[in-house]
Amino acid sequence: MNEAQIVIAKKLLDGSKKIVIVGHKNPDGDAVGSTSALSLFLKSQGHDTQVIVPNDFPDFLKWMPASEDILIYNQNKAQADDLINNADIICTLDFNSFTRVGDMQDALTNATADYIMIDHHQSPDDYAVLTYSDTAMGSTCEMVFHFIEAMGEAEHISEDIATNIYTGIMTDTGSFRFASTTAATHNVIAHLKNTGIKHHLIHEHVYDSSSPERLKLLGVALNNMQIFPEYRTAFISLSQKELDENKFQKGDTEGFVNYALSVKGIIFAAIFIEDRKNNIVKISLRSKGDFNVNLVSREHFHGGGHNNAAGGKSDESLAKTISYFISILPHYKDQLLAHA
Repeated sequence: MNEAQIVIAKKLLDGSKKIVIVGHKNPDGDAVGSTSALSLFLKSQGHDTQVIVPNDFPDFLKWMPASEDILIYNQNKAQADDLINNADIICTLDFNSFTRVGDMQDALTNATADYIMIDHHQSPDDYAVLTYSDTAMGSTCEMVFHFIEAMGEAEHISEDIATNIYTGIMTDTGSFRFASTTAATHNVIAHLKNTGIKHHLIHEHVYDSSSPERLKLLGVALNNMQIFPEYRTAFISLSQKELDENKFQKGDTEGFVNYALSVKGIIFAAIFIEDRKNNIVKISLRSKGDFNVNLVSREHFHGGGHNNAAGGKSDESLAKTISYFISILPHYKDQLLAHA
């Protein structure tokens, strides 16, 4: 944050305020971690805070400090709308467009509160009084740490706040292996460690708590993997039938796409997940190096994200979506092979 942003933040947060903190639809570790961490911090500063997310989040994140206090919009719409309408400040974290909040879009669009945005995605919308946007950051949780630091309160980060920040950084950087992990990231982690967090337990909660059904679903996904070495590309697909047969729960497919990316020689990976309830195919794209999946997602799959991690969707059937994906690969062949 620059000096002008710090001045604005301190002015907005002067006195005790009613603050709503919002995460994106289908909340992940960074969304839950950043919103809960910021809420705990602002509560410690005397503010009245409430985290609201559009829909429920995976069970493997529900151990996180203050996660039990998160209000799920599609389960508590009237209460959530009332909080939004009466808020002095609304903080939007880990997204930068109201299109990312599903059914909450109208409520946020019509709100009269001052907005604070903290986010690391590309092309932020212009709706906030304070926009703290940094696409070079590997996670919004790391930005929340720097926000608290800029407020002059880094030394007062509690173990609970640190646990949530660490979780978001860990999950959004692929356990610190993505290129977005910097020396500054590790300096933040060192500070968090000094609060007493149990990083090994955090890892166990997130990555070592799979149900037998999830592991069986992973087996199905890997069996469905298709590899195109001529394009240095691999993808995984899961049909609704396969999800149902393996008792799919929200969050079960988290990280599956990374198995496709881990294949030797592959730099572009995707996963296609059929969602008959919403009549779409959910898509996650991953890449290595400077092959930009954000641009691929924006151009072909109504989505976006980061250079090496993006999401999107298709309104076509699973089979047609996969066929279309294969059909566009020749267009990117030169870029893909240039990474050899």
